[in-house]
Amino acid sequence: MKTKRRDIDVRAFNRMAWDKNVEAGNPWTIPVDAAVIAAARRGDWEIILTPTKPVPPAWFPDLAGCDVLCLASGGGQQGPILAAAGANVTVYDNSPRQLAQDRAVAEREKLDIRTVEGDMRDLSVFAAGAFDLIVHPISNCFVPDVRPVWREAYRVLRRGGALLSGFNNPVIYLFDPDKEKAGVLEVRFSLPYSELETISEEERARHYGTDAPLEFGHTLQDLIGGQIDAGFVITGFYEDTFPGELISDYCDSFIATRAVKQ
Repeated sequence: MKTKRRDIDVRAFNRMAWDKNVEAGNPWTIPVDAAVIAAARRGDWEIILTPTKPVPPAWFPDLAGCDVLCLASGGGQQGPILAAAGANVTVYDNSPRQLAQDRAVAEREKLDIRTVEGDMRDLSVFAAGAFDLIVHPISNCFVPDVRPVWREAYRVLRRGGALLSGFNNPVIYLFDPDKEKAGVLEVRFSLPYSELETISEEERARHYGTDAPLEFGHTLQDLIGGQIDAGFVITGFYEDTFPGELISDYCDSFIATRAVKQ
């Protein structure tokens, strides 16, 4: 019997997809170079949660001795920078190849970085209150339900700790991909969006490739309201865009928030 697409193991599928993205040289899998690490050691550093805008410096605590969880953030980028800036860094990611990128930078630069493979919705490997800061760049579009991510992040943060997260503005999932490639934004889909149910397997492969990870478009109620419902107080917000996207002619397509466990 043919397996129904909704019965696919999303975590396993996306683990393999991101491993292949490392092999293909996806920009979000390419580790930072030695010059970036040297600058971070001098106190000159920045990271991104969204495609282009650096996170405001005021969003960070003093990183000296700060226990940081880079959540679904493998690839040798944010974790090594924060470690070079003085933080105690743990990188948690679903892709072994992405985690290997962090270990490669750590070995090259003599950084102390812990890497752990796992599902961003399940942080049971970590004790409650284990971290002062969580850095969570755009990645929760790769799980069907984002609310467990917020609940687990809240649990493993200490009081006063902050979750810095980036995510897609769900408006990007509304439009017909064929029309969009032709320069027309025509609403076709509704939210929440799921590549297991909203479009066919053939259409997904044609537009995004057979090795692309499965994506899910969450509602703002789940993305922002879900953080509040988990117990967070949102203290920072900005939007960003990705150059070349048609939607960017009309609105920003990415969101970043700073949420505090009080």
